[in-house]
Amino acid sequence: MLPQLSDGLFLADGGMETWLIFSAGLDLPEFASFPLVDDPRGVATLRAYYGPYVELARKHGVGLVLDAPTWRASACWGERLGYGPAELDGVNRRAVALLEEVRAEAGDAVRIVIGGCVGPRDDAYHADDQLSVDDTFAYHRPQIETLSQTAAEFVNALTLTYVEEAVGIALAARAADMPVAISFTVETDGCLPSGQPFRAAIEEVDAATNGAVAYFMVNCAHPTHFEHVFAEPGSWRDRVMGVRANASAKSHAELDESEELDAGDPHELASHYPLLRDRLPRFCVAGGCCGTDDRHIAAIYDALAV
Repeated sequence: MLPQLSDGLFLADGGMETWLIFSAGLDLPEFASFPLVDDPRGVATLRAYYGPYVELARKHGVGLVLDAPTWRASACWGERLGYGPAELDGVNRRAVALLEEVRAEAGDAVRIVIGGCVGPRDDAYHADDQLSVDDTFAYHRPQIETLSQTAAEFVNALTLTYVEEAVGIALAARAADMPVAISFTVETDGCLPSGQPFRAAIEEVDAATNGAVAYFMVNCAHPTHFEHVFAEPGSWRDRVMGVRANASAKSHAELDESEELDAGDPHELASHYPLLRDRLPRFCVAGGCCGTDDRHIAAIYDALAV
């Protein structure tokens, strides 16, 4: 039983990579944050990123889900950045160890759950190069096996674009005896980039894995893109327990072409979260994605606390 699935709200962090680029001024080749773990300045910057979320959780007495900076610490992205299998194994371990330190320094006043973050093999905005379940299982298993040997409490798979990859990740997590959360991204019509409706994707993953997923989320899209999806009744909504929305209402295609950060309005973004909570009976994790920072998460907490 994951702590965030108990009674009460857990906050999550915001858009790590966009904050590192646009607020901290770092260069992130391939939009990958994991190489920062091997650089003293990078480690200090990651600590500066996590710090405000820890203090926000401490201030309000709520739990906090923090992801290790491992979203792209897998084979294809690692190879582009000069990391082989042994180097990836090590950097995943060091990334989780950094969060262990953050959690220890926070003390018992903040319940921090460490997520071993896993991302898609390919671009998070497109589903053009889809692999089979077996191939995605084989691709993701090494990273998940490594994470299972760390202090990560669950696999947090974010920004997935098609069902087969979600199933492969879920099965790899089960093989490693790790709980797993699956988060899909959606286009402006509320469907996955593959074109599949969100509800159908959840039902297909559950059927293919015998309900192995601890819970589902949606991330990397603005609430106006998907809140209508959750108006459709059914027990499937019980499986969706978290939202990590983008600050911007722009489409993925528009964001791809943007050279400046669209941070939106934190209070406008937050205003959508009470409706999402009302439509999702087991809603328990509220965080952000691209363009969001601790200001957005603070506004989201305030909106949900009313």
